Parts: sequence; C-alpha cells; structure tokens
Amino acid sequence: MRKLLAALICAAVFPAAASAPAMAQSPVLIRVDLTRTLGSYKPITSWFGYDEANYTTMKYGRQLLAELHDLSPVPVHIRAHHLFTSGNGVPELKWSSTNVFSLDGQGRPVYDFAIIDRIFDAYKRAGVRPMVELGFMPKDLSAKPDPYQVHFPGGNPTAGGSNEPPKDYVLWGELVRKFTEHLVQRYGAQETRTWYWEVWNEPDIFYWHGTRQDYFKLYDYAAAGVRAALPGAMVGGPATTGPGDKNAAAFLEEFLKHCATERSAADGKAVPLSFISFHAKGQPTMADGHVRMGLDKELTSVAEGFRIVRSNPKFDKLPIILSEADPEGCAACSAKMNPANAYRNGPLYAAYTASALKGFFELQDRYKVNLISMLSWSFEFEDRDYFEGFRSLATNGIDKPILNLFRMTGLMSGSRVWSSSTSAVPLDDIVKFGVRQTPDIDVLATKGDRQAALLVWNYHDDDVPAEASDVKVTIDGMPVGVRRVLLSHYRIDDRHSNAYTVWKDMGSPQTPSAEQYARLKASDGLQLLESPRWLDVEAGTVTLTMLLPRQATSLLQITW
Repeated sequence: MRKLLAALICAAVFPAAASAPAMAQSPVLIRVDLTRTLGSYKPITSWFGYDEANYTTMKYGRQLLAELHDLSPVPVHIRAHHLFTSGNGVPELKWSSTNVFSLDGQGRPVYDFAIIDRIFDAYKRAGVRPMVELGFMPKDLSAKPDPYQVHFPGGNPTAGGSNEPPKDYVLWGELVRKFTEHLVQRYGAQETRTWYWEVWNEPDIFYWHGTRQDYFKLYDYAAAGVRAALPGAMVGGPATTGPGDKNAAAFLEEFLKHCATERSAADGKAVPLSFISFHAKGQPTMADGHVRMGLDKELTSVAEGFRIVRSNPKFDKLPIILSEADPEGCAACSAKMNPANAYRNGPLYAAYTASALKGFFELQDRYKVNLISMLSWSFEFEDRDYFEGFRSLATNGIDKPILNLFRMTGLMSGSRVWSSSTSAVPLDDIVKFGVRQTPDIDVLATKGDRQAALLVWNYHDDDVPAEASDVKVTIDGMPVGVRRVLLSHYRIDDRHSNAYTVWKDMGSPQTPSAEQYARLKASDGLQLLESPRWLDVEAGTVTLTMLLPRQATSLLQITW
C-alpha cells in the first residue's frame, strides 16, 4: 500500500510531460501481437547473489531479503560466497566467514554450524531459496593456508589460502557431505532438493589456485558428498567466467567433457551434472567524461556459452544458470574507485538490464538451450556511504532504481509474444558493436491470464543527455469480446522510481534527518507514471502513446 500511495503521489508531483525533454522528430512505432507466442516467459531475473555472506543477517540485509521475496510470485534464489571460509563471521568488502570447519589438536575434524544456521535461517524467514555455493577452502584444509586472508582494497582477496585446493580431497568431500547432511536435517529433504548446489566460483581465474584437473577432482568429491547426504540433489558447475574469453571457454568445454566421458575421482561412478553454470559480464568505461557501457561483451559471453552447451548433445537440455550476469565484474568496487561504476545509482542500470534481458531470451531461442537464471550479483553493503556507487540493490535501506526493474520483471508472466520496434537495434549488431549509434528503443512483451505486460526501454551505451522519444504502441490480438482494458504504466527515469535523484535534490546528505529518510523511502519503490486509466479496444487492437526519455524504462501492464 505504501508503494502504491507513493506511486500516485509521484505521478501528481512529477507529471510525465513536465519531466520529459522535448520529443524527437520521428515517432518510434512499437507493435505487439498477443496471438503470436514465442515461448514461455521464465522468471530468470529472480536470482541474486553477493560476496559477503555475513551481510545476510545484518539489519539491511534482512530487510532486503524480505523485499526480494516480495518482488516475484516465484521463489527467489540467493547465492553467496564464503560459506566455508574460516574466520570470526565479521564481514569486509569481498570477504565473509563461517568457521564451519577446523581440525582439533589431534587432527580430527570439528564442524561448527552456528554462523551457517543464522544465514540459512534468515533465508527461511524471508521466504527465499538458497543457491548453495560450495566454497571457499577452510584454513585447516587449505594446501597453502598462509597468508589466509588478504584484505581488500589494499590487496587481492582471492590471493590467500582460502582459494587453494584442499590438502586432502577425501576430507573435502566429507566436509561437503556433513554440511549437506546438516542442512537436510535442519530444513528437510523435500525443501533442500529444491536448492541448486554449485561447486566453487570462477575456477578458471584467481578464485582457484589449482589446475583444471584439480578443480575437476574438487567437483567430483563435492558432488559425491552432496549426493551422499541428499540423493537426487541438483548439483552443478563450473561457474566459470565469461566464455567470450578463450581460456574460460576452453575450461567450460573441458569440464563438460570430463562430466560426459570420465569417471568420478571420488567413487569411480559417472560424474553427476544437474545444471551448467557460467558467468557473463559487460565492461563499462569512461569516454569523453561520461560512462559508456559494454553490453556487447556480456551478450558475447552468453552467446558463446550457449554455443558450447548446445554442441554437447549429452547436456544441451540441462538448465543453464548464469550465476553472475552483470554490467561488469566487481560489485565491491565503488564509483569512488572506478568512476565508470557511477551507472549503478541511476536509471541507466535498469535500462541496460532490460535490453540485456531480451537479448538473453533471443539467444536462448536461437541456440535452443534451457536458460533458467540471469543472476544479478548485487545485494547491499552495510555501513557504507549513501549512493557510494557499489553494485547493489539498495543503499542504507533505500532501494535503488535497479531493484524497481526487477519489480517490473516480476509483474510479467505467461508467454513471451511477438513484438517489433522501428528503433530496436538488432541482436547481432548489439553483440558485435554494442549500442553506440542509434538508441535501442525496444520491447519485451508477455501475455498471461487476462493480462499482458510490455517492458519498454530507451537504452544507449553512452550516458549522455538526449531528447526523449515519442513512442506509439499498438497491441493487436486482444481476446474476442474485450472492449476496454485497464492500463497501469510504471516508469523508471530521472524522476520516477528513483530515490537517487531525490537524494541529490536534498544536497546528497550522508546523515539524512528522519524526515529526509522518510522522503527517500517514499520515493524508492516502483512508481506509476500516471494514474491507472481505461483504454478502448477497437477491432481487437489497443493503441497508446508516450514520451520515453533516454535511459528510461516503462512497464505497460494491461488487464481485462
């Protein structure tokens, strides 16, 4: 109710015509046909992750988990690093710990699940579902334990003993078995069988200090440990970096070959593989004093990963989890550290993600693979400045515009249907060149039970001022007998669903007053551009027009 009231207030305070620049000369024509189904709309955006597992149980972490649960009608999956890392449970940037495993004075394993239980209990209370990442290496199990922790940003946090292979693979497999067994006992076999169990993170780069064959052995023992405690568990990997890189592509190919043709080092049986995971990242830069995004790099990695999966007949129907899919690679690198990361605070991040989302679906259709997740590696950072420019969904409890994009996609359901736009940049052009010439003004449309939803964006890689575009939307194929439909028009732009602009208008306070904080909360949710209104249906067609600013995103929700 609070979000809806805020939406109506914002629509009154910031009318669409008043907030939009002058319109472009040529209107953009968008057409949707509700009778032409392309495929199912899978909720691939209902997945999130973060480095700092201990943030889960902190004030704003608990608050955000509840909001993530509420943004989607389907279960939201959460992935976190450092579930096995040794330490006192106090998080730092790019570091967390649970102290789940140690050896006593006689070299016997000691398992301590106290911190793990607090993390997973928080997931249960929020109603979200863990995607269990099995990593990193406990200090007493590390082949090279010292130095164990390297602090960021002074050093590379993956350079220490937490990213070494185990000194005993049998003991590693038993750790995974005991860990899985504990979770099964605590939450039940029926519940834990709905979880995805992923082995490690980015073993093709510095997150893993061993060889490829060392990782395959690590995977074998981990998979056997999970399945020993939970028969039929969904276990997979290898969570490699973007296959647009040749080394990452070769690692993914060799891993799939290992699973397809070799026997497990743990038990001599076939290597279990329930899903395939890899990552995809863009590459923003600074160009002539402004942010320039790199959507082409992210889509190239997705395309190459899909090609690799499709080329393996044994696994080409397995679920694919993009267990990190983001505009770049370092969530904990703020805009203070990298000015190009300033995109994270405003509406550009949302428009980029909307364009990427359609690209992912089109690539899935092209390669005929089973994509189930584009996990956003973004959560929140406790005790940091407001809008410091981390890749996060919220800052000090204030939602950022990107979270409202995921609220939009959570309102879409049913089937993807045919659409076209006279200003869409073709997928192949985005993959090759990015969006560097004309803007990508395009639409992703769905049809559900007595409703349709159109996600419309005006995206450009270059974050520079531009005229708004005059857009005409035509929706064909309305059901016979429907004479009127109700339009709810949600918007993310400089003045809607955007607490960042409100914060800047306040003078960018780092210690906002109670009144200022309340104003920020009143403006941080998904907001309507205008009050809901009825539209006439003529000969099975609905038409409407709107102004769409650069880097803005709209959700047109039609119900009947």
